[in-house]
Amino acid sequence: MDKATLRRLYKQKRQALSLEAIDNGSLDISNQLLKLPIWNATFYHVFLSITEHKEINTDYILNILSGKDKTIVISKSDFESVKMTHYLLMDNTIIRKNKWNIPEPFDGIEISADKIEVVFVPLLAFDQQGHRIGYGKGFYDNFLAECRPETIKIGLSLFEAEEKIENVFDTDIALDYCVTPTQIYSFSK
Repeated sequence: MDKATLRRLYKQKRQALSLEAIDNGSLDISNQLLKLPIWNATFYHVFLSITEHKEINTDYILNILSGKDKTIVISKSDFESVKMTHYLLMDNTIIRKNKWNIPEPFDGIEISADKIEVVFVPLLAFDQQGHRIGYGKGFYDNFLAECRPETIKIGLSLFEAEEKIENVFDTDIALDYCVTPTQIYSFSK
C-alpha cells in the first residue's frame, strides 16, 4: 500500500484502541526492548507520547532508562524548519505541550544529534524491510540524517509489519529494529 493510504488506515486503527490496550501494549513493548543488544550505550533519545494521537506510552521506556542510569534525550520541534532540537531530560526539566499537543522541554541543556547512540522512533506503520510511516512532516528523517550512521534506530509499534510500503523515498531512513507487543523485527543493513 502507499504511504497516504497506510497513514489513514493506521490512524483509524490507533483511534479504535482502548486506553487499556495501549497501556498493555506499551508495557509489552518495553519488556521486549529489554531483549535487544542496545544497553551498553549512554545517550538514548525517546519521544514523549502524544496521548491525543494514542501513541504508545513511553513512560515505561523512560523508567527502564532511568533504572539503568542512562542519559535520556528528548526533543523540541520547529515546524518552520522541520528540525528538532535535542535536550537532556533531567529531574528539573519543564515539559509543556505545544499547539500540536506534542510534549516538549521548555528549555535545558542542548545535545547534538551526533552524540545520540539509540533512537526510539515513533511511527504509524512499518514494513518488513524496516521502512516506516510517520505523520508525514519529515521530522524524524531529518533528525536521523543528522545522527551517526551507527546510531541504532528502533521503531515502536502497537501493530505488526505491513508486507511492503510503496513509494519509499531515498531520504526515508530505515529502522534497525521495530518492536511490537509480541515481536522484535530486525532489519539487516
